[in-house]
Amino acid sequence: MLPSPEQVQSYIEQGIACDFIAVEGDGQHFFATIVSPEFEGLRLVQRHQKVYAALGDRMKAEIHALSFKALTPAEYAQSKS
Repeated sequence: MLPSPEQVQSYIEQGIACDFIAVEGDGQHFFATIVSPEFEGLRLVQRHQKVYAALGDRMKAEIHALSFKALTPAEYAQSKS
């Protein structure tokens, strides 16, 4: 069974404390905006590793493709202005 955007969001939230998260997708391809203070001081590749770690084996089995923005709260606030 293919995961829903809500399930992918839940998987991410189980591994990362999120101030904001939005996930869109069709069951195989997803796009997420993830805002977390846990991204503070991390390079982009480290942020991506953190998200992939939260998803674990689901990235191999359930989720075909995931694109995402991994932002700190300050970066997210700046992007909104």
